[in-house]
Amino acid sequence: MTAQFKPAPPDDDSERQSGAIALSEFFDGHPVATFAIDTKHVITHWNRACEQLLGWSKGAMVGTSNHWQAFYPKARPLLADLVISGEQVEFDRYYEGKYDNSSLIPDAFEAEDFFPNIGKSGHWLHFTAAPLRDHGGRLVGAIETLLDVTERRVAENALRRAHDNLEHVVEKRTAQLAEVNERLEDDIRARQLADAELRRRNIELTELNDQLSMAQQQLVQSEKLASIGQLAAGVAHEINNPIGYIFSNFGTLQTYLAQLFDMLDVYQQAEASVADPDMAARLRAMREDIDLGFLREDIPALMSESKEGIVRVRHIVQDLKDFSRVDANQEWAWADLHQGIDSTLNIVANEVKYKAEVVKQYGDIPDIECLPLQINQVVMNLVVNAAHAIAGPERGRIAVRTGVLDAEQVWLEVEDNGSGIAPEALKRIFDPFFTTKAVGKGTGLGLSLAYGIVQKHAGRIEVDTELGRGTRFRVVLPVRHSVPEQEAGA
Repeated sequence: MTAQFKPAPPDDDSERQSGAIALSEFFDGHPVATFAIDTKHVITHWNRACEQLLGWSKGAMVGTSNHWQAFYPKARPLLADLVISGEQVEFDRYYEGKYDNSSLIPDAFEAEDFFPNIGKSGHWLHFTAAPLRDHGGRLVGAIETLLDVTERRVAENALRRAHDNLEHVVEKRTAQLAEVNERLEDDIRARQLADAELRRRNIELTELNDQLSMAQQQLVQSEKLASIGQLAAGVAHEINNPIGYIFSNFGTLQTYLAQLFDMLDVYQQAEASVADPDMAARLRAMREDIDLGFLREDIPALMSESKEGIVRVRHIVQDLKDFSRVDANQEWAWADLHQGIDSTLNIVANEVKYKAEVVKQYGDIPDIECLPLQINQVVMNLVVNAAHAIAGPERGRIAVRTGVLDAEQVWLEVEDNGSGIAPEALKRIFDPFFTTKAVGKGTGLGLSLAYGIVQKHAGRIEVDTELGRGTRFRVVLPVRHSVPEQEAGA
């Protein structure tokens, strides 16, 4: 379509008539729906494409000003009519927001609108209207083309609805996702808090289990000590009386043997003065037969070994008595722990001095309320035990330390650099009669006795050992003795 229709000036009427026919045929055969009007708004052309699109015949339209009927239910100007009139106010009145200047044709306008009266369901049309001018540039009419854009509009509307629906779905899903994320974050935070609480409870439970296990071990040990103590008391009582007789009689026997040996000396001196040769020969033969010289040497040695054995039996019996009732008549008193340790080290000095150097490392501790002799017994057993753990030709080292644990407890340590304790033996070191020493070197009651004394003082014994490096015993004692309810009530 062109905005300016300027045919060549005709030479005669026949040529003008031929041109008009050719122009009419061009309009009719054009595939785009097109119509034209003159300056009086009378339709001059209405092609077949218009007939097909709008449903109005060329015969009904050409020569009339009824072209509005093909578009609207009431009379109103079309875009081509406004191009003829050129009234801007009319453009804004009828096509406000729908029209624009054509970017291809000068002085032409484009618009797009929906026409519900066209066809069964209405059509979307894109229409362009341009002025028609003669050779002199004078306005002689207007031409308008119509493009059916219903399918494009339907597709655009469908696409827009799909886009809007998609945006709605995305917004909805985004909101749901944000909500889920928020809940998930809350769940994660709650789970983290729960996990932290669970870990804390597990730590507490582990600590409680450890404490319970330690308490059970101590209870089992205490029950062992109680049962063994009753047995030990009975055994000590049964053994102590005959041992007393034996020890007493042994002293008398030594006296008698000394007298017999004195008498044999006299007999031996008198042997030379025996007048009867047969009797003298019999005495010499008997002396040689019994090897009197050997007996005079061996009997005192046997007596000494026997006396040593009896003394050892008495010590064992005393340990049994101590094990069952350690100084039961002793009273609780405030005591200087350092003074007790010093006196105990003096007592065991002969036992220890060839084995190890004793180093004292005392802290600033208060006096404690205790059974002093029993605490000394604990120190003695631990120090002697440490000395026995040191083997080899070189002297070892035993450290005795003290310190304050807190306002209510003090501690003392005995540490050696001896052989250490094997793991399988560590579980039994406080069992009565259990010992890792050679036969004849220990009764197995020292640590059990120490354990019982510390338990009686409401304290505890801790052991830290390593094979080949030594052992450290730590005794923790309360500063003040707490009287059990039963004892207080009595």
